[in-house]
Formats: sequence, C-alpha cells, structure tokens
Amino acid sequence: MTSPVASNLAHEVEERLVRYVQIDTTSDETATTVPSTPGQMVLQQLLAEELREIGAADVTLTETGFLFATIPATSNEKAPVVAYLAHVDTVAGIAGNSVKPRVHRNYQGDPIVFPEDALLVLMPELSPYLGTKIGHDIITASGSSILGADDKAGVAIIMTMANHLLRHPEIKHGEIRICFTPDEEIGTGIRHIDLGLLKADWAYTLDGGDVGEIVYETFSADKAVVHITGVSSHPGGAKGILVNALTYAATIVDTLPHNTRTPETTDGRDGFIHMYKMEGTAADCTMHFILRDFEREGLEAHGELLRSICNAVQLSEPRLRIEVTISPQYRNMRYWLENDMRPVELARAACRQIGVEPFSTPVRGGTDGSRLTELGIPTPNLFTGMQEIHGPLEWISLQDMARATDLCVELVQLWGGVAERAPTSTPVGEERARVDANSPVDFVG
Repeated sequence: MTSPVASNLAHEVEERLVRYVQIDTTSDETATTVPSTPGQMVLQQLLAEELREIGAADVTLTETGFLFATIPATSNEKAPVVAYLAHVDTVAGIAGNSVKPRVHRNYQGDPIVFPEDALLVLMPELSPYLGTKIGHDIITASGSSILGADDKAGVAIIMTMANHLLRHPEIKHGEIRICFTPDEEIGTGIRHIDLGLLKADWAYTLDGGDVGEIVYETFSADKAVVHITGVSSHPGGAKGILVNALTYAATIVDTLPHNTRTPETTDGRDGFIHMYKMEGTAADCTMHFILRDFEREGLEAHGELLRSICNAVQLSEPRLRIEVTISPQYRNMRYWLENDMRPVELARAACRQIGVEPFSTPVRGGTDGSRLTELGIPTPNLFTGMQEIHGPLEWISLQDMARATDLCVELVQLWGGVAERAPTSTPVGEERARVDANSPVDFVG
C-alpha cells in the first residue's frame, strides 16, 4: 500500500523525471574533458537553478560537473551529515537524445508496444517484475532510445525529497547534503569529486532497482588495456616480414577461458574478464578489457591470467611488442561497510517504516558509492524502481519512484536522531549468510 507521503509526491517526481530525461546527457569514454559531454553540464545548470528556487543552501556547481547543495538541519540534535547522490549521465551505445517518454496509466498487464520500433514489446512474461505492477503508472521511452531512468530517476527522487523537506521544516532532520555527479557510466566522474565540498559523514546513492533493495556489496573492478605493436608490410610481399597485430589479438582472445570467465558464461558470485572493444590495424591495435570479481583475490587472478596469456603470445614472436596496463576502478563496498552496518540498518528500518520489506543482494556492477566508500564515506545504494536499464525496453513505475522518495524522507528523520537511537547491527556473519542465499543482480549504474 502506498503511503500518503508517496501519493502526495508522485506527481512531482513524475514531472521531474519526464522533463530531465529529455536532456541528452550521454557520457563518452573517449572524451578528455570532465564532464565528458556538454549535455551533462546543461542538466546540472538546470538542477542548480531549481535548487536555488526551492531554497537549498550552498548551491555549488564545479567546473568538473559536480553539483552540491545543502538542506539545512531542522533539529537541534547533533546528528551526522548525510549525503544523497545520483548521477546525471546516461549510458553510451544506445541513443540518449530525442527521448520521448510515455506514461502508461493504470497498467493492466497487457503487452506494451513501442511506437518507434514495432519489434520491441515489454510484457510480464519476459519481465516478471512488470507483472507485479498492475495498477501502476509505467513510464517508458518510445522505442528509439533509452528512457534514462538510470539515473535520472535518482535525480528526480532526490530533488523531490529536497523540495518536500524545504517546504516542511516541521520534519526534524540533521544537515543533508545533495550531490549530482557526472560520468558514472564510464567510471571516471567520481575520481574528480572534491570530498571537501561533499562534507558528509555518510551517504547513499539512489541508483538501484526493485522496491526494497538496499545494496552494500558490489563487484571490485579493474580496467585493462592491451596494446599490440606488430610489423607492417605490403601484403603482396609479406612473407617472413609481416607481424599482424590483429592476428595476435585474436590469439589472446582465443586463449582466454571462454566457458568460465566471460560475462555470458558467469553469474552469481563468479567474476569475469570481458573484452568490450578492440581497435586498430595489422600494424598496431588496442584491446580494452574490464575485470570483475567480488573478492580482491579473484580480481588479482583475472589480471594475472590476462598478463600471463599476453606474455606467452609475446614469447611466440620476438618481433611483437605487447604492453598490458591494468588500472583500478572501484572496490567492493562490503569491505568497509561490514565493519559498521549503521547506514544499511537505518535504511532497512526506514523501509519497514513505510511498509516495504528490505532485501540485500550482491550487485554484479558498481556505483559511485563503491568509490566513495573506499574513500572513507560509507555509501550503500537505495532502490529507485528502474528496470531493463541500458536498453530501449527500460521502464520504471511511478509508484516505485514515489516509494523511494518516501523512503528518503523517512531515512533523513532516522539519521536526525541517530545519536540517541544508534541501530543494533546484524552480526556480519549472519548478514553474509543471508546475502549469500540471494542471487546477485545485474549492473547498477
């Protein structure tokens, strides 16, 4: 059952999402600027103006595309400063411009056909979670683009929460920080965050899926780049001269374990090595990999396997030159959060306060919170309702977004009294056993 707060905020959160997704904020991993695309700054400037209009304090937009603001405390109690974050960029690889959001009122379980692509059909038979949303208002795009609820749903939820709290100073809470980040989808934006501007003790990202989901365990991640330099030659006289970089790249790919360590052959707690891009010529080519695992040891093993295969290929042809560069991206937030489960326990308590049963599953991906937690600001991830992300079937329930907004309103009040009501954390061993019983979900971000 939807709470009165959620019902009252539904119209606003819908209006914000529909408006924000029409701004193209696709990020670009090949760019050298921060943010990587100008559209992200366009949205951030709009959000900055809206924050000022609703009465937020300390509104600051940095040159690198980070937007900060404060909702001042309304309680005299000394409480931690808690931040709420969402990213403004959307994933590349599928159109994020010319988004035409559609709202399907009072959904009754029928297939949803997309007007700009008749082959696209959203139905409960293929998307079981959709079947649980009978009577909800379902928001999709039109078939030629993503929707962009990842993560503009999080942006809309936080903005709606901020407006509600500023209009209702009788709601008692500590100081709240808001932060909207760029370039989360390409994994580079959070590297540029100024923690001195964030000024938070704890934080949450609004970047999750199903109602009730509270994430505190993610992949650990590295990026690997393999650069291969061969020997060029005219193909007509290439015998004994040509060393084809592309041929040896194919050898590397072929030598990697295809049945045990690729995304398409793994699930649960299995990690993987994923080549997602290759570019170049017979003379020179570059291979791009992402390495993922829940445990540090597994991540290191993936890197060592890639290095050993590249070394073996290098030894097979002395004229060949292969360079392997592995750089860290983020680490499993569980390593830090399991030492102090307060933000998770408070989020669970807030869920139950609004009539939602919380659950936690390991996520086969990462969030900005993964890096923030590593930097010393514990940052679990909260649900928004987003579904089928990173594709044209992306959708979200308006009522789910409203519940997420309600959760945030309740959560700030719990944190406002955390000095007196510090939660009793679940023993880590017990919690891990409960989490392990669940299957990890797909990429967050």
